[in-house]
Amino acid sequence: MKLPFAGRLLAVAVLAAASAALPLSSAFADDAAAKPKVGLVMKSLANEFFVTMQDGAKQYQKDHAADFDMITNGIKNETDTSAQIDIVKQMILSKVNAIVIAPADSKALVKVLEDASKAGIKIVNIDNRLDPGVLKSKNLDIPFVGPDNRKGAKLVGDYLAKQLASGDKVGIIEGVPTTTNAQQRTAGFKDAMDAAGLKIVSTQSGNWEIDEGRKVASAMLSEYPDLKALLAGNDNMALGAVSAVRAAGKAGKVLVVGYDNIEAIKPMLQDGRVLATADQAAAQQAVFGIQNALKLVKGEKVEANDGVIETPVELVLKQ
Repeated sequence: MKLPFAGRLLAVAVLAAASAALPLSSAFADDAAAKPKVGLVMKSLANEFFVTMQDGAKQYQKDHAADFDMITNGIKNETDTSAQIDIVKQMILSKVNAIVIAPADSKALVKVLEDASKAGIKIVNIDNRLDPGVLKSKNLDIPFVGPDNRKGAKLVGDYLAKQLASGDKVGIIEGVPTTTNAQQRTAGFKDAMDAAGLKIVSTQSGNWEIDEGRKVASAMLSEYPDLKALLAGNDNMALGAVSAVRAAGKAGKVLVVGYDNIEAIKPMLQDGRVLATADQAAAQQAVFGIQNALKLVKGEKVEANDGVIETPVELVLKQ
């Protein structure tokens, strides 16, 4: 059926408009493809260390808004592994181009990250290293961007050892036992204590939390009245240890060290309630991860040594 003149004119106008719109839509699609989206998955955002890490990443994205978009989320406590798995699943559904993750568990997150990898998402591991053996069993090549936790903990332990005498008793408050960074920090503390001839009478988990760190420290102080020091795997647990030492009436008699150099620990370094901690560049760790993730998205190689891109860690003392 032949359209009337007015109808033909309208049809031509619609087709012309559609044709004109096609290059523009294509241009938008090209822009979207050229601007990757990074998903940042944090551990406990109740922990000042991870808030600092996330804030550093947000500032970096703001400064490089033309280069990439970012969505970020984290769990409420250090042991809520299932919630973190759900966050990764949400990132997959959001079709991010890359995931940068500080895993709550070194093994439990691997399966969902395998799903992400199969979906074509590039993955970079920060803060707590995923278990290399489990990654290998899944044929996953996920670089770890972060510090040598064992070396950092040994720096702290070596300094503590100089304040003690051979044979003195110490206790270690470690993080979540299923995390590689907790294991490595405990190993570093032990390296230092063994080298100095100090006696580790107890190693117990405070699950990275202030309250649990306080409870563990209190129990150790009660069981070992002659304890000389408490080595905490992070500053949150060190804060709890300081509280326990004060409650036991042993301030100045039992030394406390930590790891992370969060803001809350700095006044305690200055007045001696905490002897030392380690700074692992919290504000930059996620940034390092994002930078390497963007390289992978672009098809570039990252400079990893045996799967690790090492970042700085430094001993921090009273200023």
